[in-house]
Amino acid sequence: MKQQEKRKDEVVSFQITPMIDMTFLLLIFFMVTSKLSKEKVKMDISLPTASAAKIPDDLSNRDVINVDREGNFYIANEMATKEQLKRHLKARFKVAPPLKVYYRADKDTPYEVTEGFMQLAAEAGAHQVLFGTYRR
Repeated sequence: MKQQEKRKDEVVSFQITPMIDMTFLLLIFFMVTSKLSKEKVKMDISLPTASAAKIPDDLSNRDVINVDREGNFYIANEMATKEQLKRHLKARFKVAPPLKVYYRADKDTPYEVTEGFMQLAAEAGAHQVLFGTYRR
């Protein structure tokens, strides 16, 4: 009889400590991930302005390609030749299709460089290319 009474008196409690731990782990993960993606666009580039510029809803899972005023390509912040860039884009397309690219070119970059990049991206299978600009 005493054993049955003890079971009735036991209080069931909910352990919240693991939930708090998981919340902090997720918070730290997203803070670190956000910082890493911002590092890719940290390069000093004077972007052009556009009156019809729109901020896309989703910038995640995009390769960031920077181009300086001389027409040099950078994958994130590392300089690359056209061939290296082409190989990189093709490899990214194979790993995680569809290929999405965020293209940030200096406002003084010659048009031919951008035209060449668009052809290169199309050959690699780019699904969408966003152009970095400032809004007027």
